[in-house]
Amino acid sequence: VLSSSLPRLVREFVAQNNTSQIKHVIQILSQEFALSQHPHSRKGGLIGLAACSIALGKDSGLYLKELIEPVLTCFNDADSRLRYYACEALYNIVKVARGSVLPHFNVLFDGLSKLAADPDPNVKSGSELLDRLLKDIVTESNQFDLVGFIPLLRERIYSNNQYARQFIISWILVLESVPDINLLDYLPEILDGLFQILGDNSKEIRKMCEVALGEFLKEIKKNPSSVKFAEMANILVIHCQAADDLIQLTAMCWMREFIQLAGRVMLPYSSGILTAVLPCLSYDDRKKNIKEVANVCNQSLMKLVIPEDDEMDEAKQSMTLPAEPTSEESLSKPEAASSGESLPPRCGRSELNITALNQPLSFPCSSERIQVTLNLDGIVQVLDCHLHDTSIGMMTRIAVLKWLYHLYIKTPRKMFRHTDSLFPILLRTLSDESDEVILKDLEVLAEIASSPAGQTEGHGPSDGSDVRPGPVELHVPARAGQLSSFGTKGLECSPSTPTMNSYFYKFMINLLKRFSSERKLLETRGAFIIR
Repeated sequence: VLSSSLPRLVREFVAQNNTSQIKHVIQILSQEFALSQHPHSRKGGLIGLAACSIALGKDSGLYLKELIEPVLTCFNDADSRLRYYACEALYNIVKVARGSVLPHFNVLFDGLSKLAADPDPNVKSGSELLDRLLKDIVTESNQFDLVGFIPLLRERIYSNNQYARQFIISWILVLESVPDINLLDYLPEILDGLFQILGDNSKEIRKMCEVALGEFLKEIKKNPSSVKFAEMANILVIHCQAADDLIQLTAMCWMREFIQLAGRVMLPYSSGILTAVLPCLSYDDRKKNIKEVANVCNQSLMKLVIPEDDEMDEAKQSMTLPAEPTSEESLSKPEAASSGESLPPRCGRSELNITALNQPLSFPCSSERIQVTLNLDGIVQVLDCHLHDTSIGMMTRIAVLKWLYHLYIKTPRKMFRHTDSLFPILLRTLSDESDEVILKDLEVLAEIASSPAGQTEGHGPSDGSDVRPGPVELHVPARAGQLSSFGTKGLECSPSTPTMNSYFYKFMINLLKRFSSERKLLETRGAFIIR
């Protein structure tokens, strides 16, 4: 009865423009049939709603809410046959309505994402047909509400079910391919979830996710000025420390591109980046690819530190941005927002900085130098932590010492505030097993001992406790023979200079004490160190 007389009845109501009767028919089909307690009635209701939609034709768009809701309710039916009929009914409703269903896209997507993981193969097959139809409609339309969809996508992307993950990635790939949809703007919302899916056990899903991430990275390289680098920096820091090699390598490749494309915008995140990158420098050949990319990240990040970082007025740097800065303010003061803080520096894995993810700030990429804060305290804390960690590899220790040397060269005034705390571990590092580590360590110590930033007002040696950066100039000796062999920048420094940097004396006294207390060090490395 439903399949034969119902369409004729509905068409008559349409011809008469009798909307109240049409709504009444749909209501009966919904309440008394589709939502009935009896399975056969529910099946009849679903068939009836689909037939009603077909009879309505283009006018079905006026009644979509009433048509769709009872069908979606049947998606949760305990009977797999009913779930299949619900898929079939919704397919016919959507096929007739086409673009008119887009205002209801979120509820359709929500229902489909659940059916994608349905245990019944017939239901899954039916949902895939409906899914393809919906994708075709979205692809050919310019009415898609991306803003309204993102919260649902962000929630569903954390599903652990393989089929649901496959469903999510397939939709991301479709949305990426539509020219009128700019998914890149919302990448910070879903990037973490994408990296989670990249660790899936299914090779097919991992490959799909790799493709999606690759497309995003291509888009980032093409349009760096519109990328929200700062909002994604901490996400990458987390996944650069992943135990899964594919996740770690992919995140490290993204980090490399971010540092090179965004430049100094990445500086506030330096301590987190170093926490992730430094351990990778000691990887063996089994993780050669990760090691090589990490090395590029490390070198590129080091180049971002400039002498001007030593001169910036820190009082100005601590100003707080309003919650929604203008683009001009974003460019001039990105460092002040809480999203501009790096992950807490620590040895081991960093934890995700939720504040940084929840406060969107766009940092336009520009050839002009962007004034950002160099969080020197955080960087030194990470470097110090790695030097104290006896389990780290030789290449990591060398990289740490290169960083310290670089910072003493580029930002000596600020670095000397940390010298008293760094000095003991630098002295202990002279006992390292590697000659190369000792040489780098001596370079740092020589730079400390000969830097004008380490001069004190007093004369002669001191214990270094009252050392302050000051403007005192060195007295250059007249004869070349008096030049000290310490360091590359402080060659003018001589033990006979009245305003000699006190760290030279502090170093020599401590070195002699170590030789006295550690005879093995004196015997095995004494000549090497002194030379």
